[in-house]
Amino acid sequence: MGQRPDRRRAARARHPPVRSKCPADHRYCKTSGEVPVTVAALRTVQVDVLGPLSVRVAGRPVAVGPGRLRALLAVLAMSPRHFIGPDRLATAIWGQDLPGDARRSVQTYVARLRRLLGSGAIRSGRDGYLLEADVDAVRYLRVLDVAASEQDPDTERERLRAASALWRGTPFDGVRAAWLDQVERPRLIDRRLRAEERRIDLELAAGAGEQLIGELRELTAVHPLRERLWAQLMTALHRADRRSEALDAYQAVYRLLDDELGVTPGTGLRELHQQILRGDNGRAAWVAALLPRQLPPRTTGFVGRAVELARLDSLLARTAGGSAVITGGPGAGTTSVAVQWAHRVADRFPDGQLYANLRGFARPGRPAPPDEVVRGFLETLGVPADRHPTAPAARIGLYRSLLAGRRLLVLLDDAADAEQVRPLLPGGEGCVALVTSRVRITGLTAQGALPVPIDALSAAESRELLEHRLGVDRVRAEPVAVDRLVGLCAGLPLALAVVAARAALHPLLGSLAADVCGSRAPLDALSGTDPATDLRESFSRSYGALGPAARRLFRALGVACATGATATEAALLAAVPLSGTGPGLAELSRHHLVVERSPGRYAVPGLLRAYAAELPFGNDRAS
Repeated sequence: MGQRPDRRRAARARHPPVRSKCPADHRYCKTSGEVPVTVAALRTVQVDVLGPLSVRVAGRPVAVGPGRLRALLAVLAMSPRHFIGPDRLATAIWGQDLPGDARRSVQTYVARLRRLLGSGAIRSGRDGYLLEADVDAVRYLRVLDVAASEQDPDTERERLRAASALWRGTPFDGVRAAWLDQVERPRLIDRRLRAEERRIDLELAAGAGEQLIGELRELTAVHPLRERLWAQLMTALHRADRRSEALDAYQAVYRLLDDELGVTPGTGLRELHQQILRGDNGRAAWVAALLPRQLPPRTTGFVGRAVELARLDSLLARTAGGSAVITGGPGAGTTSVAVQWAHRVADRFPDGQLYANLRGFARPGRPAPPDEVVRGFLETLGVPADRHPTAPAARIGLYRSLLAGRRLLVLLDDAADAEQVRPLLPGGEGCVALVTSRVRITGLTAQGALPVPIDALSAAESRELLEHRLGVDRVRAEPVAVDRLVGLCAGLPLALAVVAARAALHPLLGSLAADVCGSRAPLDALSGTDPATDLRESFSRSYGALGPAARRLFRALGVACATGATATEAALLAAVPLSGTGPGLAELSRHHLVVERSPGRYAVPGLLRAYAAELPFGNDRAS
């Protein structure tokens, strides 16, 4: 025992630890001895899994031994920004056939990975382990999400090309792990196929043809049961004046489906076959097959809403599709929640996503007529305007017929009422409709739509939103000022976003908090020239939709004490008969403009009180 320190000293003398100057912070840091790793290099661990596993640290390749060590690294790489407990890691690696010392084995493998990648590459926390690395699969999925939100087809095509360049082969090639084999590899391959099909659709839309034939022959050989790929191959061949080869391709897929599944090709493929036989140029076929990707971009710095998103997830378990109605007051972020969830589950709807702003509370103008929205959807789905039925009911029938048998997500934003929404709901199984509104649409929920109410963010979530927008260090450096700003915004994401925008141009949060929170008119500090981000404008849209009696009650409750008032007290404050107070309070509640603080006691919440105080008491007209 007494000789061990001497042996350590002798070993260090033979192999002294490497020290390298770290230019990032001018400190020296020890390395593991296998790969020199500086503090800056810890931020440059590169793990590639879209093909054979490849690891580089500070630009240098690192050999990760075979077996469970590679599996652990791949599992950690596919869980970015999330700690994973040792039990979950063990299950992901071994499946149900866990060794008796699984937790200890995971800890041993983590220690070995740290020696390879650098001690800072894997963080430990109360909830397990987190890998700090740049992972090609994570970048790939991120590029696909960005591409899906693009409105310009050329930009979307370029992003999909960039994503395609990241793909090197079968994901996790040479890595064995139960979770990777059963979940992640199939998921990545499915996302890749859908992305490639979408990219080829866009290439065809841009006029490509012959240059796609080789790629499509390879894809149909590897994935012979995907009819969409065969339709694209037939279209490309027909475009290249190789009509006989296009017809041969149809016969090949016809025999294949008959032999393998005992079915005939679907309607789209059969119609394309007939078009080629007639000598059509094939344009109508690929236009009809072009999948809609109409979702707006996600909100930057989206936080919270875990309960609401989980509630929406229950729609995916319904085999017959369904609908959900997301409701909340002005500035609460109903659209942000809908768009966030829609992007998150977009790959579950391989036939695309439709979006329409119903303008239910927009000004100036009027709510979008359902027939106008249906016309737009029909054109998006490939039906030229001159082919639309004349009667509105027939157009709605055609719209629902086109959706029958498909899996589409339909997002109907800012709805005024149930009558505006009902004609736009898909009728077939497999489709899901998301409806957002400032008012509770009980007519839809009574018919089975899932109600998803949106409340204010918590104080912790509000701080997290500011951290996303302004940076963690800046927000935590001035906690008192941040608490004042969070309190003023009262959990409204729109108000927090406006504050963050002002703070980005303001050097000190304390000074900003003093200006905003000390103002007699706080809405002045939360307003701007853009109606989409003007809080006062957002409030006025909801107020303008009220009837005269409800407006009068709103103004009266706005100047009442913060704890609110009873119906009798509200009637006295508003100088209205008590008999009319009940319907007025119900209308305000339906529009999310009052909350019931305690049974029978109603109050105007948060910044809405400041808005109500600005209104002339005798004015019963829409502002």
